[in-house]
Amino acid sequence: MDMLCLHPQRVHGVFRSTASVYRAFSCKAGEFLEMSAQECIKCAAGTYSLGSGLRFDEWDKIPLGFSSLATSPNDSPNRQHASTCKSAKWVAQGSYLESNRDECTVSLIYTVHLKKPGSVSFDYQYVDNSIIFEFFIQNDQCQEMDVDSNKKWIKLTTHGEWGTHSVNLNSGTNILYWRTTGVTLGSKAVKPILLKNIQIEGVAYTSECFPCKPGTFSRTPGSSSCAPCPRDTYSGRGASSCTPCNTKTHYALEGSAMCKSKPPCSKKDYIQTYSTCDKDGKTRVVYKWLEPRICLEAAAGAVKLPPSGQLKPCPPCNPGFYNNHTATCSPCPPGTYSDGVKACQSCPAGTEPVLGFEYKWWNVLPANMKSSCFNVANNNCDGLNGWEVAGDHLQSGSGRSDNDYLILTLRVPGFKLPMSVQGTSGSEYGRITFEFETSCSADCEFYFMTDVKKRSTNVVESWDGRKTKQSYTYIMTENSSVAFTWAFQRTSRASDVRRYANDMVKIYSVSVTNAVCALKSKKAGSSCVSCPAGHYIDKKTNQCQKCPPNTVLSGDNIYGKETCQPCGPGSKSNKEHSVCFSDCLFKYTHHNQILQYDFSALTLAGSILNGPSFTAKGTKYYHLFNISLCGAEGHKAAVCRDNITDLPNEDVKGGQLGSSVEAFLCQSTIIPSDGRGLRTALSSQSISLADTFQGATVEKSLNGINARPELFPSPPKRIPDVHFFYRY
Repeated sequence: MDMLCLHPQRVHGVFRSTASVYRAFSCKAGEFLEMSAQECIKCAAGTYSLGSGLRFDEWDKIPLGFSSLATSPNDSPNRQHASTCKSAKWVAQGSYLESNRDECTVSLIYTVHLKKPGSVSFDYQYVDNSIIFEFFIQNDQCQEMDVDSNKKWIKLTTHGEWGTHSVNLNSGTNILYWRTTGVTLGSKAVKPILLKNIQIEGVAYTSECFPCKPGTFSRTPGSSSCAPCPRDTYSGRGASSCTPCNTKTHYALEGSAMCKSKPPCSKKDYIQTYSTCDKDGKTRVVYKWLEPRICLEAAAGAVKLPPSGQLKPCPPCNPGFYNNHTATCSPCPPGTYSDGVKACQSCPAGTEPVLGFEYKWWNVLPANMKSSCFNVANNNCDGLNGWEVAGDHLQSGSGRSDNDYLILTLRVPGFKLPMSVQGTSGSEYGRITFEFETSCSADCEFYFMTDVKKRSTNVVESWDGRKTKQSYTYIMTENSSVAFTWAFQRTSRASDVRRYANDMVKIYSVSVTNAVCALKSKKAGSSCVSCPAGHYIDKKTNQCQKCPPNTVLSGDNIYGKETCQPCGPGSKSNKEHSVCFSDCLFKYTHHNQILQYDFSALTLAGSILNGPSFTAKGTKYYHLFNISLCGAEGHKAAVCRDNITDLPNEDVKGGQLGSSVEAFLCQSTIIPSDGRGLRTALSSQSISLADTFQGATVEKSLNGINARPELFPSPPKRIPDVHFFYRY
């Protein structure tokens, strides 16, 4: 008697049949349904299966069943922009898919029919909040399925790291959409979204095993996945093992489908660094080949590795450390301090050491710093140093390819204010300052990021292209553990050839104030603090003196009256002399009249909406300015918030808020709701336009004419305008 009758239909690589077939056969991972025998068979070596799932991990081209749909912005003032999006699409880059880099809305679409409830998961990189990235599902009636907003809006990832997103699927037809929309308001290049390893569970069964893609292999029968070939080996499609390269003349990176010829070595193939200090306190310049070494030193026209330099004394220890005539530097004992050259000294009675880090000599990487490397295509560059010490600076390392992210992380477990300022009204717990420069010939980018309490890593500032030597300061307003991270990428363009190995960033110094677990010194006599808030140490008497009225102390160095810096015109200092501010009252003598201005209405934050404007591709946007210019003893009451950056945790009806910027004047870019599935406008790219109050004054002329008495026999009717000055 016949058990059943099969009428399979292929839907995007998945066989669809009656429900009775599915109930009878549910093969395990590593197996397939042999149709004639009606039984599950193990996959042969060199192949794999998920049993009741699909995996897409090969992106030399867009796989069968995927489609890309591009549309122009809905709010374009005319239709000429529609034609500019015809060529916008997701692009296959070998090991991943790359989104478009413009403002067009582009959807990657895939349809799958599930015989039981299942799931979809994928790996992605999403580092640029000028792109809106969403994932949603429709049924066969083109109706969007109910999906939690945490699943629809994709979270940003840290530079160089891959995130994973998973969503449950219903049985039946599921139309999957990965949709991106760019909002570019300047000339800065957009970082595209990267997508790979799409896996779908819940299909009826698979009637065949899939061959391992080139560069991978499965050694044993019944495999559910394929492993990448080790370095200097390769494989073709469906391989059960990898073939070694002739390493004398050829090389292969991990996961390679072929061996490549080694070119003659050039100056781009080695770097300069310094040896570790020896027992005699000596070091030398050392040259070493970039790893992995993929060039031939003996080939015609090849350069030789330069010899090591002469031995010379090691640089001194960093402040707060001493070497005690050894090759290593150790932190000063509790209650003592040092400038890094002299021995540790005890703080005078009644004083305390100023806590913090100050790194300006780089013979070894400090113990609380970590260097790493992330490869965009996941070609395992994490075994390489992302950064190298170089004596008076720290520099980005070689990585494995030009689009690697070279990562440097400094972890601070917390902050401790000096006793003299504890309990004051200031909001600063510490600050980090670093000095750097970049030297680039391509589209390099340098990022500074923070991760407070291991919540999430956020980009604080970034610089692209060549930058001259400069410093940057970030203030911590929360007493929490924090990881400060620097990331450098030579180019965002994928390439198998090293072109920009000599592009680099150099960090000359890093200092963190009030950080626990280390000691720091400014100069002898001022590294130990005992004075109350708002006081300085008199150089002649070494006694604490109160700063003059309307002055502010410059940082944590309180040695000398000159550290009390005067506030700007029209401003005063708070009682701790930690900040200058305007109390919203301003007096000015004008033609023997005392004019008093009352700006109390500016204490509370106000808003101005400017626009609409349109980007080059027609996306409508507004600029929202939040302003609070005075009062509140310098508290920055103007807040601009992003909800694109943190949309997975955002209540689109107006609940929980995303990341924010606090300032006297800040700006957000507002994109109105336009039918993209939003019930509220999107706020993004929030920036501060005024961080520090510098003073207030009146205008110097009236209607363009100098206000000289001989030109105005009687006082003009117009009252002079008052100008507030800020910097950011």
